[in-house]
Amino acid sequence: MNKEEQILLRITGRDRRGLTASVMSILAKYDAQILDIGQADIHSTLSLGILIRINEHNSGQVMKELLFKATELGVNIGFQPVGDEEYEQWVTKQGKNRYILTVIGRQLEAKQIAAATKIIASQGLNIDSILRLSGRKSIVHTGKHTRACIEFSLRGEPTDRRQMQEGLMKMASKQGIDFSFQKDDMFRRMRRLICFDMDSTLIQTECIDELAERAGVGDQVKAITESAMRGEIDFKESFTRRVSLLKGLDASVMEDIANNLPITEGVDRLMSVLKRCGYKIAILSGGFTYFGEHLQRKYGIDYVYANELEIGDDGKLTGRFVGEIVDGNRKAELLKLIAQVEKVNLAQTIAVGDGANDLPMISAAGLGIAFHAKPRVIANAKQSINSIGLDGVLYFLGFKDSYLGDQGKL
Repeated sequence: MNKEEQILLRITGRDRRGLTASVMSILAKYDAQILDIGQADIHSTLSLGILIRINEHNSGQVMKELLFKATELGVNIGFQPVGDEEYEQWVTKQGKNRYILTVIGRQLEAKQIAAATKIIASQGLNIDSILRLSGRKSIVHTGKHTRACIEFSLRGEPTDRRQMQEGLMKMASKQGIDFSFQKDDMFRRMRRLICFDMDSTLIQTECIDELAERAGVGDQVKAITESAMRGEIDFKESFTRRVSLLKGLDASVMEDIANNLPITEGVDRLMSVLKRCGYKIAILSGGFTYFGEHLQRKYGIDYVYANELEIGDDGKLTGRFVGEIVDGNRKAELLKLIAQVEKVNLAQTIAVGDGANDLPMISAAGLGIAFHAKPRVIANAKQSINSIGLDGVLYFLGFKDSYLGDQGKL
């Protein structure tokens, strides 16, 4: 009985149509088993690896025919025998955990990738593959809102998960980039519900500050807002104090503010993709329902929970609010409630926010993201985006620009 052996084929060179088909036709002719296969194409340069198991009686003829074909196609081919024991050791490693490290920024340079891969190596993780999620960058036509993203597929278990997280945070801060480190399980690929803070997340302002400017109490309210976002004072107390300062303001100014809200970079693209892909979207805001519902109509958002200002019979704000305050704890409760209503596992949820009152929902969600957030929020969130727009969330979900058609364009 003829013995079988494993051979690793390495094919490199200029990519051309039909190359893989030509190689596979030769392997099929001799009934080769394909134990593993992987291909990468960088700037039309091919790197193809195929691990085969074949009857040793045929292996010599296969290699001969492949060498002739490689010469004909103008590529290089190498052969490496893989022993049974070596192969079995490789098979046992397949059960190890997988992780995804996503690195994003306006642009990514060698020094930034070097810093990330140094941390990967120091934690005993092996890089299985590297994938570029962002589109190709033009060196002639430079866009205003450029972005770059690389995804590393990692195998193994970090030596110290906390130390790795801390190392990645320091690296990101020093290098001016962002990262996400996630376990590569089925939930990462099946997110279904995303909850956003509104003020300073979906829009580049705090609506209460806009109202305060119209009421002539801008400096007083802004100081309270900033203190609350830093977590220095209780949100409910700060909210009550700020709303009271709006007493007497004509409610009609809210329409003008809503029509001129400064939308955060990337929101249009992000919302278009999320809706197209069937995500449920919620606004969970410590701001006001009037502005949340304006965004709901604009983007087709499914849920809005925020605070309602009381308006008197004279059409002016009374300085009070209606109902329960949506604070940090309430946001987390609402995220869980919506997930339950939509029959979505909590691990399939995403929360995005910038302030201290967003931390409870960021912590509760399967994927919590701090967006252009305060230092305290960044320090307590596992993922953050500070270098690009809100559509950077798509990269953390594994989307490639090329998947998105027109929505993938800058």
